Amino acid sequence: RVKMNEETVCAVQLGENFCLYFADDDGLECDALCKEKTLHRVLRNVNSQLLVVRPDLNMAAFEDVTDQEMKSGKGMHFNIHYYKTTTPSAGMPVAFSIQVEDKSYYMCCEKECGKMTVRFREGEVPKEIPGESNIIFFKKTFTSCSSRAFKFEYSLEQGMFLAFEKEGYLRKLILKKLSREDEVDETMKIS
Repeated sequence: RVKMNEETVCAVQLGENFCLYFADDDGLECDALCKEKTLHRVLRNVNSQLLVVRPDLNMAAFEDVTDQEMKSGKGMHFNIHYYKTTTPSAGMPVAFSIQVEDKSYYMCCEKECGKMTVRFREGEVPKEIPGESNIIFFKKTFTSCSSRAFKFEYSLEQGMFLAFEKEGYLRKLILKKLSREDEVDETMKIS
């Protein structure tokens, strides 16, 4: 028995994924992310370059792309999976996947040499995520006056956003920490 808001609620059972269900269920849901819809988009940075995934090189970078290359679409056309959640969050939860040469890859973040790195792993994005996940980003409006541009915050580390960083001639996709919450960093702007 659990006392909540002066109402006694009795737990009935533990269901699939160990979700707790109550006898007097007035719209209560388990804390989970459930895939709601998928949009197909190309992702551009502030320089109008397209994000291109190269699984063979284990990297993604923003590149200048010709119209012909864009039509072929190799590693450029992303699936943005929107998830609904029962817990309020700091933005819309999304995951990214892409099809390259008949294989599906999903974007995730992994710690390598003490630093968070963006990776693309072969596989599908799950329909349901029972808890926290290294594939979820919170989609936020970039600034209040630019409603068509966004920034994507990594769900497991507040203040870490998808961004690009110059490395030689490349503009690699990275995770970058905002030093202040009100800071505007153009390298995080994605449209």
